[in-house]
Amino acid sequence: MMKKYELASKLRSGQLDLFEYLEELCRIIEAQEPKIHALIPGTFDRKRLLSDAKALVERYPEPHLRPALFGIPVGIKDIIRTDGFPTRCGSALPAELFEGAEADCVSRLRRDGAIIAAKTVTTEFAYNEPGPTRNPHNLEHTPGGSSSGSAAAVASGFFPLALGSQTVGSVIRPAAFCGIVGFKPSFGRISMDGVIPYSNSADHLGILCKEPAAIDAAMAVLTDNWRGLPDKLFLEDVVFGVPDGPYLDRTSANGRVFFEDQLERMRRAGCNVKRIQTFSDFNTIEKNHRRLIAAEMARYHSPWFEANRHLYRPRTLKQIEKGLLIKDDEIEALRKERCTLRQRIKQQMREEGIWCWICPPATDHAPKGLQSTGDAVMNLPWTSAGLPVVTLPAGKDRFSLPQGVQIVSPFMEDETLVQIADMLFEKLG
Repeated sequence: MMKKYELASKLRSGQLDLFEYLEELCRIIEAQEPKIHALIPGTFDRKRLLSDAKALVERYPEPHLRPALFGIPVGIKDIIRTDGFPTRCGSALPAELFEGAEADCVSRLRRDGAIIAAKTVTTEFAYNEPGPTRNPHNLEHTPGGSSSGSAAAVASGFFPLALGSQTVGSVIRPAAFCGIVGFKPSFGRISMDGVIPYSNSADHLGILCKEPAAIDAAMAVLTDNWRGLPDKLFLEDVVFGVPDGPYLDRTSANGRVFFEDQLERMRRAGCNVKRIQTFSDFNTIEKNHRRLIAAEMARYHSPWFEANRHLYRPRTLKQIEKGLLIKDDEIEALRKERCTLRQRIKQQMREEGIWCWICPPATDHAPKGLQSTGDAVMNLPWTSAGLPVVTLPAGKDRFSLPQGVQIVSPFMEDETLVQIADMLFEKLG
C-alpha cells in the first residue's frame, strides 16, 4: 500500500509546529543559498513566509479542517506565473512580455494550503543556457537543467517540494544529478495554463521532492482526475523491461556500470527484470523531437524576436533561428510522430509482458562545470511519447556523485507508476 506523506500529515495535525518548521528551513536557506544560488534573488523573504503561515493558521485553526498540503512550502520554477512574484524565465527580455494570470498549478497549490517559498532558477526559457545554480553535492558540478533551482533547492533542504518543467529531460535529469525524486506525469495530466511555453507539444509540468509519497499528495491537488492508488500491488509482480540497443548504448562507461549494479540489486531484492531490444531508430527519434521543440519555441517567440534578438543568450538565439527555418507542414508531421512513438512503445510493452521500463535517468552523473546542464538524451524518448516517468535516487557512484534510476510506465498509468516507484524506493534505500 502507498505510504502517506507524513510531513503533510504532521503539519496538518500540529504534531510538527508550522512556525518552528519554517524557521528551520529559513535558517538553512540563509546559510546555504549564497553557495547554491538556487533561488531568484528577492523572491525568498523570511518575514513574508512567516506572515503567509500566520494567515494560513488563522484561516484553518482546526486541524481536522485543514487542506491536504497545509503549510507545505513549495518552490516554483521561474517560467511559471505566480501572483506577487516576477516571471523572468532566466532571461534579460522585458518582464512585461510574460505577464498574465497566475498559473493554474500555483493556484491549486495555494488553495490546498501550500505556501510559496520562492521562485527557483531556470535556464533561459527552459533551454540550454545555464543559470548560476550549483550542485549541492559538489559545487563544482552542474545541478542539471532546466529545472536547476528546483532540484538544487529540494536537495539542499530549502523546501520539500518544487515545481519544474520538462521538454526533454528538465525534471528527471536534475533530480538524478541532485540525488532526489523527480516525476514527469503523462502529457497533459497537469495543466500548463500560465506557464511560459518552450514547446506546446512536449512541455510537461513536473514535481521534484524527497519521496514518492509527496508525488501522490501533490498530484491529488494538481490534477482533477488523480485516481486512488491500487492496494494489492506487490513489487515481485512487476516486470521491469531494460531497453537494450542504441538508446542504452548512449550511457557513459561509468553510468552503464552503475546502472547494471542497480539491476543486480533489484534482482537480489526479488524484482523481475527482462532485457528487451528496442529503439533501433533511436537517432531518428532524437532528431524528430529536437526539431519539433525548436520549431515550436521559435513560433512562440516570433512576435517579439527581431526587436529583442540582442537580449537572447547565444544558444537560445541559435535554437530560435533554427526553429524559424522549419516549415509548418513538417511541424505537423513531427507532432504525429510523437503519437506513433507512443503507440509503438505501448505495443511492445504489451507483447513483451512488461509493466514499466527501467533505465538510467542520465548518461552519467552530473558533469563538472556550470557551462552545460548535461545530456538529456536518456529522457528524450519518454518525453517525446508523453509517458509518465519517475526517477529515484540510487546512492552515489565511485566519484561520490549521485546517480539514479528512471522508471517509465504506459501513457496515463501514472498512479500505478508512483506506487511502483514507492516500493522500489524502499528497496534501493
